[in-house]
Amino acid sequence: MKKNIVLFLIIMVMQSCGNETIPKPKPYLTLKYPEPTYVKHNFNCPYSFEISNLATTHVKDNCWLTIEYPHLKATIHITYRKVDNNINEILAEVEKLTFKHTVKADAINAIPYENFDKKVYGKMYSVEGDVATNIQFRVTDSVNNVLAGALYFYVKPNYDSILPAVKYIEKDIIHLVETIEWKK
Repeated sequence: MKKNIVLFLIIMVMQSCGNETIPKPKPYLTLKYPEPTYVKHNFNCPYSFEISNLATTHVKDNCWLTIEYPHLKATIHITYRKVDNNINEILAEVEKLTFKHTVKADAINAIPYENFDKKVYGKMYSVEGDVATNIQFRVTDSVNNVLAGALYFYVKPNYDSILPAVKYIEKDIIHLVETIEWKK
């Protein structure tokens, strides 16, 4: 009986030798988002711009706006402020809201934008980390109007998980800023 057990163990050890196990490579998630086409929206407001055809818009009486991406569970909230010799106060308020995220943010990167022909001057903030809003922006004509926007997702902030959607919507925000026209 002992001989059978010893013989069985020797055979098992010999069978297990020779075949190296190779770990599987790490899989990477591939997300494919549809290519947007942009449509110019003329609101009953002092501004107009182009928005993705994949988003829906809702305008309030005070020219505040929401741009919703239902398939991504995301919304861009845009506020409009008329300048009345208080542009520095308005811009300081917008930046204050952005930099409230420094407690949880890994980094805040500012990307300036200037279009002298259209009189559009702005800044986009990319906020990295598990924060409530990963993109914020402000745009002004430096005399009469200020638009400020923030991107929100309807999920618990997990930067690694929502990063592909953030980058996708970031392209739409850049296009929005590049197509802003102020009405006179």
